[in-house]
Amino acid sequence: MASPGIEHDLEPVRDTVLDKDGVRLTVDDALATVTLTNPAKRNAQTPALWRALAEAGRLLPGSVRVVLLRAEGKSFSAGLDRQAFTPEGFDGEPSFLDLARGGDAELDATIAEYQEAFTWWRRPDVVSVAVVQGHAIGAGFQLALACDLRVVADDVQFAMRETSLGLVPDLTGTHPLVGLVGHARALEICLTGRFVAAEEAVATGLANLAVPRDQLDATARDLASAVLAAPRGAVIETKALLQGAREHSYEEQRAAERQAQARRLRDLAGLGE
Repeated sequence: MASPGIEHDLEPVRDTVLDKDGVRLTVDDALATVTLTNPAKRNAQTPALWRALAEAGRLLPGSVRVVLLRAEGKSFSAGLDRQAFTPEGFDGEPSFLDLARGGDAELDATIAEYQEAFTWWRRPDVVSVAVVQGHAIGAGFQLALACDLRVVADDVQFAMRETSLGLVPDLTGTHPLVGLVGHARALEICLTGRFVAAEEAVATGLANLAVPRDQLDATARDLASAVLAAPRGAVIETKALLQGAREHSYEEQRAAERQAQARRLRDLAGLGE
């Protein structure tokens, strides 16, 4: 995506803020990039990776306005590391069997901790963009869904495989999936576990743009540049309006628009709080 007057290439990121457990966070002023860094395992996900993703969210400087989520290698993320399904699980982590044997409160708290890796991407002060190539399966699909926007390569393969494993998608993916494609299609995607390719992803709203693989990074940078070109206050207010639209009645949304515009006008006039 290229726009007249928009710089195509942002400066390379400069400061590495975090680099651990398959996650790297780099920051260049208003732009942050979170990168999954375990291509040898197709960026398979583990509890350690989830904790690192949550930490990346906590470490974002206040200057950041746009966050790009990308992944090294041929696949964005092949989903949960299959070691999770072994009796021993991951070293130092409770296995699935251990979790099942625990009390309700303990099990709920553990899953809630895992979900923290997927929740901060939609916070009101940033716009997050998933930059997705190859496979994005299960937890990988849900991580892409956690972001505000998705730019995909033409080789992308989304799939939700949890149901076929006897589980459910529990990493915050069900709400955005239904919001994007509707109940019936979301149900069919989850129950069949089939692949959703680039053309269908764009047609159904799962992806904003699909481009050839060699254009993916440049397209994501163009999109980030376009978002950064708009005043921050207007971006934050617009994002909040659109996030609330699904829950509001028509009259409630009209009122929310009036209130947001009043804040913007006062801010532009130098009369804001």
